[in-house]
Amino acid sequence: MYLGIDLGTSELKVVVLDEGHRVVASASEPLTVTRSRPLWSEQDPGAWWAALDTAMLRLHAAHPAELASVRAIGPSGQMHGAVLLDRADEVLRPAILWNDGRSASQCSTLEAAAPMLRSVAGNAAMPGFTAPKLLWVREHEPEIFARTARVLLPKDWLRLGLTGEHVSEMSDASGTLWLDVGGRVWSDELLAACHLTRSHMPRLIEGSEVSGQLRPGLAARWGLRAGIAVAGGGGDNAASAVGVGAVRPNQGFVSLGTSGVCLLVSERFSPNPGAAVHAFCHALPRRWHQMSVMLSAASALRWASGVLGLPSEAALLDRVASLTVRQRAQAPLFLPYLSGDRTPHNDAHAQGVLFGLTHDHDAASIGYAVIEGVSFSLLDGWQSLRHEGAAVAVLSLIGGGARGDLWAQMLASLLGVALQVHEHGVAGGALGAARLAWLADRGTEDEVCRVLEVRRAFVPDAGEASLLLSRHERFRALYPALRGQFGGRGGAADASTSGAPAELETRR
Repeated sequence: MYLGIDLGTSELKVVVLDEGHRVVASASEPLTVTRSRPLWSEQDPGAWWAALDTAMLRLHAAHPAELASVRAIGPSGQMHGAVLLDRADEVLRPAILWNDGRSASQCSTLEAAAPMLRSVAGNAAMPGFTAPKLLWVREHEPEIFARTARVLLPKDWLRLGLTGEHVSEMSDASGTLWLDVGGRVWSDELLAACHLTRSHMPRLIEGSEVSGQLRPGLAARWGLRAGIAVAGGGGDNAASAVGVGAVRPNQGFVSLGTSGVCLLVSERFSPNPGAAVHAFCHALPRRWHQMSVMLSAASALRWASGVLGLPSEAALLDRVASLTVRQRAQAPLFLPYLSGDRTPHNDAHAQGVLFGLTHDHDAASIGYAVIEGVSFSLLDGWQSLRHEGAAVAVLSLIGGGARGDLWAQMLASLLGVALQVHEHGVAGGALGAARLAWLADRGTEDEVCRVLEVRRAFVPDAGEASLLLSRHERFRALYPALRGQFGGRGGAADASTSGAPAELETRR
């Protein structure tokens, strides 16, 4: 048995995987994001550990034999978050998350200070990445910055609690803007541009290597063997790719999670920062991946169902399914930039828009507009990857949004690629983390990284594609027309320094 831990934005999930590739036990705990000011997104790392402990105790109570058979642990988690520690490894402030947009001005500062950034890190500076967050802390919280002895990513902070080791791995480290992604080492030049050194960074390993051993007290508390290995693991998307077997060139997936991702595996470092495409190390040695990222995907549907007073996203999708082809063609258009945008616009100030509302539109029309707008944004990202994906005929579809056939078929038609939903595909990063634990326990890649069983497949529909692509042209015209009207430009106050907190907390 192998244990996978996935620290998401909205929940922490743990799964136990057996050598027959069956998930034999799982547990999850919800997490809450704090948005105390515009563009801010934070979490208390202590809440992550409390969620992990609660999930593990539940798992131990329900599946003691399975946990007693676990041979290794793999961690996965949300990328880019900044956990700042002092010399005693105490957390100095809430973690600034991947979808936090406060550091846009620091991105410009970083690009000016490190002209080699894009060629070395493989990515343009964006507020979601870790490095600009540290520049923001240095500017706005100098006393915290001065006390910062170590910077860890979210899953690596959990690893510190599990093993006592300061360790990260290549896929997650790629999202900091401090890694030489082609060379798979920390870049002294990029660290210096943020007034940091390698002493602030964790030790680097590959995701399939051993990072340390589980602390004895935790093993006893959770019913695990003493001294079992904790693998390097992976950032959530790289781990999800391992989970569905996307480990070879031109394999990949589309993810409909809190965020939306199109990912392709490559055997070489192939940056394309001008299109706001991310080039990262894979969680396995000698491999990389490229991906497009949008910040609000399934979370946009969750938002819409709440605003419309419906009990769940599934209830809204049921209403959407009742629309005729004509009603879909007359639905409003939706810009899904509820948390800003990365690919292709790289605009932290972009906002969501419902355009073209009339008295004829109801909840079903709005729900359709939302899933269509998310799909259009994913198409924009896929087209940004086109130079990498010309030979791709099939992709996996993962994430909570993958449960709906209507949405899956829409995406297949839009992208022009067959989409496959796999057994256990919703487990995503947790499943991949368990597989990385298996590899660290001397499993072979052919044995461990097989493609999961296909539960449903969706092939492009030419008629649906024709309707969607004509609406996509109108969708693409909206952002440049409205860009100058979004907040944070011109006379709008900077979110990093403005006014009283909104004190708004939302469950993601």
